[in-house]
Amino acid sequence: MAYLLDTNIISELRKPRCDANVRQWYTSIEGAGEYISSLAVGELTRGIHQLARRDAPQAARLSDWLNVIKEEYASRIIPVDTAAAIVWGRWSASDPVPVADGLMAATAYVNDWTFVTRNVKDVERTGVRTLNPFDPAAASS
Repeated sequence: MAYLLDTNIISELRKPRCDANVRQWYTSIEGAGEYISSLAVGELTRGIHQLARRDAPQAARLSDWLNVIKEEYASRIIPVDTAAAIVWGRWSASDPVPVADGLMAATAYVNDWTFVTRNVKDVERTGVRTLNPFDPAAASS
């Protein structure tokens, strides 16, 4: 099984006090096919640039961390393609799905992957397979 990690999962994994359920889940699947979206890279970049206005040293540390993530995941950073955009558009026609999470979920959907996010409620109505590793029951499955 392969997994597309949402931005909130990538961010959690870098924390010194990472949620124990998230850490346990990630350790159990590491190397099993985990991917990140180019949108997550964009969201992380935006956050770093916003932080730079008030805490340049921390922003520099996070920028270095993001560079490591980009290297480690180089062949596993997935762009949003036309198929995912069409799926997201179909989902959002009658019941709008948040753009970034929706496009990441659609990317997971078209690749038959599990979308790993803390924001399951944002995408659960779409039918994409989801997993919230913050939930102890989900993290152990």
